[in-house]
Amino acid sequence: MDSKDSKPTNNGRKDLSEQIKEVTKDSHVRAENTQLMLNYQKGQITLPQYKLLLCSLYEIYRVLENELDKNSSHPAVEPIYFPQELARLEPLERDLEFFFGPQWRKRVTVPAATVRYTERLREIGGSNPSLLVAHAYTRYLGDLSGGQVLGKITQKTLGFSGAEGVSFFSFPAVTSPHRFKQVYRSRMNSIELSEKERRNVLDEAVKAFEFNIEVFDDLQNMLSITEGAPGDSGRGNASKVLTFSRSAVAQFTLGVCAALVTVGMGVYAL
Repeated sequence: MDSKDSKPTNNGRKDLSEQIKEVTKDSHVRAENTQLMLNYQKGQITLPQYKLLLCSLYEIYRVLENELDKNSSHPAVEPIYFPQELARLEPLERDLEFFFGPQWRKRVTVPAATVRYTERLREIGGSNPSLLVAHAYTRYLGDLSGGQVLGKITQKTLGFSGAEGVSFFSFPAVTSPHRFKQVYRSRMNSIELSEKERRNVLDEAVKAFEFNIEVFDDLQNMLSITEGAPGDSGRGNASKVLTFSRSAVAQFTLGVCAALVTVGMGVYAL
């Protein structure tokens, strides 16, 4: 499918993708300049930090992709529904099993901001699915843009020699990220929205960035606490304070990026 460029349409209105870039410009800069993401970009990520990032990404994508699946036939969601090419849940599950073993679900650890993020995804998935467009665009295209670079940073910094532990960054079904992003933007720009619906999607895109900034800050706070604890090995003390079992997650209505890079910087390279 041919892509559209980011020029005003015949009625003088810019494409939705261009408008999202404009309204999230400031939030984008703020997200990239959180302490956690600055450390990541400098190659100063530690293994405990990376594990916590993966946990939040897993919970966020678990809910996002469930809501996209449920609303795949919705007129606003169907054009940007690419589960085969973009789905991140299975790669994240492989990464978490690599680090935590077969019982990895019992080790999933997330901050309160991640819980709030997923609660919002569930809310709009049930009441206003068109708003999922903002979250899908922000996360998927960011991860696709920054995946290769961040994957290499992670491998080099943490000393990984193979693909194990960094599956999240790989999109094997996307042969040309540049071409795919063109197609994705074109499909998204083709969605028919009223002026009110469009404004709501733009507002939601700003919220998506704010949620991610809050996740970054909460993760940084968690890491400051756990890394300062005596005898912390990256698990032990951290798990006593922060780990949610799957049953606890359910009790908190938790489904829950950076996201690495959506919780990560690359995640925002739209």
